[in-house]
Amino acid sequence: MASEKILNQKKEEVSKLAEKIKEAKVVLLTDYRGINVSDVTGLRSKLRASEVEYKVIKNNIIRRALAECKIEGLDEFLEGPTAVIIGNNDYLDACKTIYEYAKDNDFYKIKGGIIDGKVVSVEEINTLAKLPSKETLISMLAGALLGNISKFAVALEQVRLQKAEADA
Repeated sequence: MASEKILNQKKEEVSKLAEKIKEAKVVLLTDYRGINVSDVTGLRSKLRASEVEYKVIKNNIIRRALAECKIEGLDEFLEGPTAVIIGNNDYLDACKTIYEYAKDNDFYKIKGGIIDGKVVSVEEINTLAKLPSKETLISMLAGALLGNISKFAVALEQVRLQKAEADA
């Protein structure tokens, strides 16, 4: 039987993970089988650039932390080796980085995750990852608005000219 010291360490680990999960905008669970040290180092540095944490954590610890957070629906993904990706800022960056890595490396699998407190499937994560970035969407919107404004201005000018002709 485990000593009291080890049990307390595990309880503390569960509490810390539960706190991170509660604060996170995104939590992704992945199967990291087959990844080598240099690849995981590169992946971690890409994620760190987006202020996202990558950790390998025992499934039992993850399961207990999720239970502490009252999050259900991820137990089926807690089989085999599991890496946890936790981000507190923009969830798109984490999804895009992991999606791209999994796309380029057949052995690396996304299992599922949590986005803004809601359990999401692999398909939902992949769909989000394929979306354009926030900056791209804003520039697309701005371009569309400018195009519509200029068309509106031309139409107003045509109306003004027609009224001027009618008054003359």
